[in-house]
Amino acid sequence: MNILTVTPNPSLDRTYEVPDLARGEVLRATGERVDPGGKGVNVSRAVAAAGHHTVAVMPLGGAPGALVAELLAGQGIDVAPVPVAGPTRSNIAVAEPDGTLTKINAPGPQLSAAESELLLDTVTEHSGRADWIACCGSLPRGLTPQWYADLVARAHAAGAKVALDTSGPSLIAALRERPDVVKPNAEELAQAVGRPLATIGDAVKAAEEVRELGAGTVLASLGADGQLLVGASGTYFASAPVALVRSNVGAGDASLAGFLAAGGEGPGALAAAVAHGAAAVQLPGSVMPTPADLDPAAVTVTDAVPLDRPLTEPAS
Repeated sequence: MNILTVTPNPSLDRTYEVPDLARGEVLRATGERVDPGGKGVNVSRAVAAAGHHTVAVMPLGGAPGALVAELLAGQGIDVAPVPVAGPTRSNIAVAEPDGTLTKINAPGPQLSAAESELLLDTVTEHSGRADWIACCGSLPRGLTPQWYADLVARAHAAGAKVALDTSGPSLIAALRERPDVVKPNAEELAQAVGRPLATIGDAVKAAEEVRELGAGTVLASLGADGQLLVGASGTYFASAPVALVRSNVGAGDASLAGFLAAGGEGPGALAAAVAHGAAAVQLPGSVMPTPADLDPAAVTVTDAVPLDRPLTEPAS
């Protein structure tokens, strides 16, 4: 399996574990991690941790960008960097013992028109050798919401399948180019259809509407409730128990990596997605799970979707 990832707005992520987050106080961290960040970057990290080949395409600039590339290379990931003038952003996350996470995400550099085009050209250059292209995360300043749509169109023209994990206007614009898989969470799904979601049945209906707008398959993360898969092969719901949530940073990205590495369709891939996501939330910072961290036997998959079950965290 060869998975190409695209991260238009990567980051250098620092995660601090603290006993308690007290506003206005001096906090002493009990743990610290520095990781390459960004949703597509995390997908590549999870794919590599699972033993598959991955190439990570992203704009990189300045000392933070150089460190991101160095850290990824150390994890066995091939990096296809697009040099940009502005420095790669640095993000901060503060994790509390109960799993509460406070994040500060920097805006990132503003890309020029030439840098935007070079990023698209680099993706196209590597598309032909990829089983899947995972396009993930927010767009940096300088890229319009149409950028992901252009990327999907180019990838399809090269014969590649595309999984898209973004939201808002960027998602709506890209749906017109019919991405093979989209991966919203409950809030992003509610935003896409313009109404709140209170039950799993509401999420199923919203996913069906997103398919009508152009998505081939919808893999929807419903937080602690589990995940939905709505596609041509049917509708499935899957969940797994989690003993302790340590950090949810990158858990959705690990889930997408598991889904794509398992073929990207059907209940088997959904089970792999849930196993990866459940393992990721029990690891510190944005550590990606290895096969040894997974517990596939704990995952339950069913086509008898509990439509009336209220969502633990309703989406508005």
